[in-house]
Amino acid sequence: MKAAAIAIAGLGVGLMSAAPAAAEVSEETAFIFNTLLFLIGGFLVMLMAAGFAMLEAGFVRTKHAAAICLKNIALYSIAGLMFFGVGYNLMYGGDTPFFGNISMWSPSEVAADEAIDLSTGYSAASDWFFQMVFVATAASIVSGTIAERVKLGSFFIFVVVLTGFIYPIQGSWEWGAGWLDSQFGFSDFAGSTLVHSTGGWAALAGAILIGARSGRFGPDAVVMQPSSLPLATLGTFVLWFGWFGFNGASQLAMGSAADAVAISQIFANTNMAAAAGVMTAYGLSLLLGRGKANLAYCLNGALAGLVAITAEPLTPTIFEAILIGAVGATIATFGAKLLEALHIDDVVGAIPVHLFAGIWGTMAVPLTNSDATFYGQAVGVGAIGAFVFLSSFAVWLILKVTIGIRLTADEETVGGDLSELGHSAGAVFHTEGKEGKDEALA
Repeated sequence: MKAAAIAIAGLGVGLMSAAPAAAEVSEETAFIFNTLLFLIGGFLVMLMAAGFAMLEAGFVRTKHAAAICLKNIALYSIAGLMFFGVGYNLMYGGDTPFFGNISMWSPSEVAADEAIDLSTGYSAASDWFFQMVFVATAASIVSGTIAERVKLGSFFIFVVVLTGFIYPIQGSWEWGAGWLDSQFGFSDFAGSTLVHSTGGWAALAGAILIGARSGRFGPDAVVMQPSSLPLATLGTFVLWFGWFGFNGASQLAMGSAADAVAISQIFANTNMAAAAGVMTAYGLSLLLGRGKANLAYCLNGALAGLVAITAEPLTPTIFEAILIGAVGATIATFGAKLLEALHIDDVVGAIPVHLFAGIWGTMAVPLTNSDATFYGQAVGVGAIGAFVFLSSFAVWLILKVTIGIRLTADEETVGGDLSELGHSAGAVFHTEGKEGKDEALA
């Protein structure tokens, strides 16, 4: 993504100088607008962290809601620290086709009185921030799948490895101008595979090793009701909103009229893919539910449509975007049924949404983008999938045999809120009572 950004930014300035109506737009102006795009896109994607938190808190049972919120704000923080400490330069800082170098990131513009290199097309800090929030998104996907039974400490250690090493290494293969980009022409505009399928593969590895929630499957299985579908719905809307920054800012330039038109097309395609995902999932839920609709299916249908269009949100027509989103929702809906049949417990349906729909979206790129090939896309999907799944499985396995990754049966019964936080979602602030016992203020 970064390597492409410099080329796109330079092309945008060149186009402006070639067009009489835009010739007055300077290189500095293009630099400012490109930087602004990264910053606006970055804080929109950062808002998606809140969307994931609300979505997951709504899907888990009430006794796990506070724990899932802590996981989400902590994983975002860990992602920032790790991408600063090692991840960014591991993804973008080397000349090898497989990974960069292990070193701490630092901005190139370090002093106000230094001359700014406008040829980069954007500020270094804006690029780091925009890339960092994508890393946090991948970690958020893992959080929802293994909710209600993973130990907080073990999860945080996994997030350290995922955001500091696994994500940056595979990301360097494409967005860091690595071997998938240079040798196979693999194309992933905003991260159907590099972000969403990466999170999905890591989640699948964790779900297999940690096992299902107690009572989820088997002859004595019980229905595990979500705590708040309205909260999950709000989370879905927040994610949908943030996705305009996720896909739109991945244009990586806003210094010309052509860039503005491209971003507008990306916004429209992103919105329509999600809308198609909702209505497709609604129709499927009526069929599967014998005339009764399923809200959870519709929420995940929206997200599956968004994930599917993320690999190429620019080149499709509106109709093609609708088709891509509809197929993504169909895959996610039946993918959830497949996981149930395999007794793989995915609390929020993240694996069908982010992994399965992400693979579809990535493989669909050549349908609308003539620069991509099905062979190149398949190589990218396979290589990234194998690397992320195997490395994630290894990390989860090491954690399992050392410090453990799962709550005890008693802790799971009590709930993550009380067993790991010591309070419920509705009783956070305490004061000391007369008899030495905590009394909830809220």
